[in-house]
Amino acid sequence: MNILFLTLLDFSSLDERNIYTDLMREFVKENHNVHIISPSEKRKNQPTKLIENNNCKILKLQIGNTQKTNLIEKGISILTLESKFQRGIQEYFSDVKFDLLIYTTPPITLQKAIEFVKKRDKAKTYLLLKDIFPQNAVDLGMINKTGIKSLIYKYFLSKEKKLYKISDYIGCMSQANVDFVLNNNPEISSNVIEICPNSIEPVLVKKEIEEINEIKKKYNIPCDKTVFIYGGNLGKPQGIDFLIDCLRANRDNNQVYFVIVGSGTEFTKLHAFFESEKLPNASLFAQLPKEDYELLANSCDVGLIFLDNRFTIPNFPSRMLSYMQASMPILAATDVNTDIGRIIENGKFGHWCESKNINHFNEKLAHFCNSDLRKQMGKNARVYLEKNYTAKHSYEIIMKHFN
Repeated sequence: MNILFLTLLDFSSLDERNIYTDLMREFVKENHNVHIISPSEKRKNQPTKLIENNNCKILKLQIGNTQKTNLIEKGISILTLESKFQRGIQEYFSDVKFDLLIYTTPPITLQKAIEFVKKRDKAKTYLLLKDIFPQNAVDLGMINKTGIKSLIYKYFLSKEKKLYKISDYIGCMSQANVDFVLNNNPEISSNVIEICPNSIEPVLVKKEIEEINEIKKKYNIPCDKTVFIYGGNLGKPQGIDFLIDCLRANRDNNQVYFVIVGSGTEFTKLHAFFESEKLPNASLFAQLPKEDYELLANSCDVGLIFLDNRFTIPNFPSRMLSYMQASMPILAATDVNTDIGRIIENGKFGHWCESKNINHFNEKLAHFCNSDLRKQMGKNARVYLEKNYTAKHSYEIIMKHFN
């Protein structure tokens, strides 16, 4: 089959490891011809180019700036995405008849490009639903359903509905996502929607004591405490105010140490908190060398997940998979609408609390100071990953519609 994959993730090779490259490698392994559009933002100064490697072609399409820029430039860039993607398809893939078109949210604004390929090639379409927009922006107070900002909401709601309508199949991250989409979009048939979870191709993570001690020493992290790590985006979806409350509540806890690594719109707020509080048991890093970060992350004891308590949509952060790959238990503090906490606790590889109850968070935190319990939960995490969240598993879910 000829596969076209559309994403906003910036990568140049399937040798990179993330939920999308791992999935596309499965298609290549099964001898499909994979074509990918992976954009590069204008600020990187890289002109559009086509990268070819065996059964895979990656079009590095130059687009406007959608990250680390002002709202006006970001808005214009998002609105012009579909026309840029369509032109890229016409210019570079005009001689390819696609059988299957796979695309992700975000964004929801590729609808016209998808319609173009579907009509031109009579291709089947598969949406990997990773983000429910614009409702997530409403939850966080970024846009409103009433007043002047409702015009923005109504525009994107229309885009969302059209994207769902042209999708032959919709793969959701969890059952809560499936239920939410069906309950809020009665026009969608339950026959086209299914669970197709975030997944990776797991690699073996070796934990050498000498390396662990060395990397901790390098970044002044104690070796005699239970180390909790949060790695990833530090933005509004993560509910940084609750993370700050958790850090403040545990500043005198001599059993634990927190490592926060990431960037995002709320990093400045978090950095100001660290500067003023001078926490004795926590470190904040904006960025680390890739090798150092991976070694450090894999050397910690417990992985942290945070989500804003206001969410009505069921998010399911892919960050969880890297923790599970490293056989690390997980402490998740989220809203009540996501089912990530139920999955973690039913799988016996971590604990969950609502992201507004500090006492509940501290109770769960204390459980992880038991090294035997922590070790068993870590083993459970790796087993659960291999049974449920492999790229091979997601590939088979998609391909069962075509075999």
